[in-house]
Amino acid sequence: MWGALGMLAFLVAHQAYLLLGGAFLGVGAVGAVAVVVFAATTSAAYYVEGRLVGARPPGGDG
Repeated sequence: MWGALGMLAFLVAHQAYLLLGGAFLGVGAVGAVAVVVFAATTSAAYYVEGRLVGARPPGGDG
């Protein structure tokens, strides 16, 4: 979920950049950066959750 939120935040920021007169770099470039932001946000959220919650017990949710 956090990855999708990060990606959407990037796309909203990119749209604001375009509305303020920024240059459009192409769908491929914007899409590639959005995927990288998605992956980075997902990885960071997983890491931070592990640091905040601590060690998970073996076997999952227990």
